[in-house]
Amino acid sequence: MSRFQNLTVLCCVLAIALAAHATDFSYQQTTQVTGGSMLQMMKMAGAFSSQARKAGEPITTTVYLQGNRKATVSQDSIEIIDLDKEAVTHVDLLKHTWYTMTFAEMRARMESARAKAEKAEKKQAPAPQDSSNANNNVQASFDVKVRNTGAHKAVSGLDASESILTMTMTATDTKSQQSGAIGITNDMWMTPEIPGYAALSDFDKRYAEKMAFAMGVGGGQDFTGLLMAHPGAPEAMGKMVVEMQKLHGIPILQIMRMGPTADGKPIPAASEVPLPPSQSPSGGDLAKQAFVNSLPFGFGRKKKDQDQNANQNAAANGSEQSGVAAILMETQISSSNFSSAPIDRSHFEAPAGIKQITPPDGAF
Repeated sequence: MSRFQNLTVLCCVLAIALAAHATDFSYQQTTQVTGGSMLQMMKMAGAFSSQARKAGEPITTTVYLQGNRKATVSQDSIEIIDLDKEAVTHVDLLKHTWYTMTFAEMRARMESARAKAEKAEKKQAPAPQDSSNANNNVQASFDVKVRNTGAHKAVSGLDASESILTMTMTATDTKSQQSGAIGITNDMWMTPEIPGYAALSDFDKRYAEKMAFAMGVGGGQDFTGLLMAHPGAPEAMGKMVVEMQKLHGIPILQIMRMGPTADGKPIPAASEVPLPPSQSPSGGDLAKQAFVNSLPFGFGRKKKDQDQNANQNAAANGSEQSGVAAILMETQISSSNFSSAPIDRSHFEAPAGIKQITPPDGAF
């Protein structure tokens, strides 16, 4: 082989090696429930459950991307998505077991679960009093808005601008004219660009397309085809597409709130109306109050307790009047430690020494 041929082969090998690492990307994501009535309930249950005591603690995951493989690693589990094999591997680090499912197997299980749910719903549904469907009496309307506030701050050492996404759904019974509304507000801090993040976005897009095909949706529509089956969803999706075009950049900090809304008004963003400290009592106080409330015939409920409850209710009403809605849950998601350094292949394999099992019932 000539020196020219040797040089050509060497260049090809180097090009392949560089390409293998060109899409290497990793970052950490921390998720924490930071407030809301659901957190209070979990703290209350923490007096009796070690699992519930962990409520509100931050959960950190590390995301690794290498070519057509993506691994999401947490303290308790690992999920590995392989687009070439069209398979997902789930690793349970607590039970020391792992299993793999193909996209086709996931499709079959999802279709089976959906069929069972429809059958159970028909079995439990009461006999209609007339020819019209009771569900047709409920009309749902959606409102989706994105606001770019112009605010800036440093997040994870990066300059970030604020965008607030609000979604509300109002359901009205046409017969009784009673209505209720629920809303989601996502306070997002966006940075213009992160080196390597584009490869992750491309992977997620291709995964969504493959899963859409495996689910029988087709046409690269990801999961929107399934949502379109619900009344009012096409309207919501149309508004979502238009509003999402107002978002520019990559979200590195998100504070998401969910809960009922008054008169369909959006839930205020965390930057606009922070939750008051009174909505996050200590686990000990909640456990004590739960014990007192559980006593029969009012035993243990002294007048002092009643006055204290009245004051707390008045404070809660005052906070709602000042703009704080009844938040069911507030969750904060932050991203950091972005890196394009080469990743060890071991992150995309089940760890040694744990047992492979068949996918359990109910796993998708």
